[in-house]
Amino acid sequence: MKVVTPDETALPTTTKYLGVLVAAKYARELNALPRDTMPTTAQQKLTTRALDALVASELDYDLVKRRRKGA
Repeated sequence: MKVVTPDETALPTTTKYLGVLVAAKYARELNALPRDTMPTTAQQKLTTRALDALVASELDYDLVKRRRKGA
């Protein structure tokens, strides 16, 4: 089993926390895809795939400011 450390997630992003958030969002996107469109290279969990993609710098992301209520 491969272990991805928080320090590895911080390399393609600016912080460990942001790296974990980006990987979690990507895992949710993968989960929304139909099963037959996903690559069947290995039986990995979606979170592991997302973390591997993040560490390999295969993900592009944009930070969007939060909207305030009432604005």
